[in-house]
Amino acid sequence: MKRPQPISNPKQAQKPKHAIPNNPQVDDVLREPLSSSTTRKKQPQTTQHKPTITLIYIWVKFRICIENKRNCGARMSRPVDVGTLRVGGYMMIDGEPCRIVDIAKSKPGKHGAAKARIVAIGIFDNQKRQFVKPVDASAEIPLIDKRPGQIFAVNPNGVQIMDLETYEYLDAPFPDEEDLKAKLTAGAEIEYWKILGKVKIVRAK
Repeated sequence: MKRPQPISNPKQAQKPKHAIPNNPQVDDVLREPLSSSTTRKKQPQTTQHKPTITLIYIWVKFRICIENKRNCGARMSRPVDVGTLRVGGYMMIDGEPCRIVDIAKSKPGKHGAAKARIVAIGIFDNQKRQFVKPVDASAEIPLIDKRPGQIFAVNPNGVQIMDLETYEYLDAPFPDEEDLKAKLTAGAEIEYWKILGKVKIVRAK
């Protein structure tokens, strides 16, 4: 094989048509490795969910729970057997929460179980009610939420209470007891009950 002859005249060497001119800045760029940002495709930007919206939603739900009942979905009453009721306890009669003042039980007969005759006074309306059912029958007792509070303002028709745990404000009527009513001044601490969405002041501390 014949060896290739060297070019005697350097000018005869043909330059490529698209030769890049000697430029130090261009050479530096060409020497740098391609970064990952140039080789990979750009991923679409997704908007991240802001936790602030979630916190606001949780707080609103929490306040609604406190307004209705301390636990969401909690029942306002629960069933019990009539035979377990005692004087001084509470029960529901005709949809009203009442305090039991008297219980009389009859002996069981030939054709049925013993019956209980219960006399109770309404917590909010002070109405006397009677309840007669077998001792093994079912009755409802109200769930009483006993809360600490403070008198915020005294109005002509009642008082405004601030709950000392949740710091919510609510209106309550004056109690029937005159000695308790005289103690309800602004700043006085009290105990109040929430029963079936109603408020009753029971004592002053």
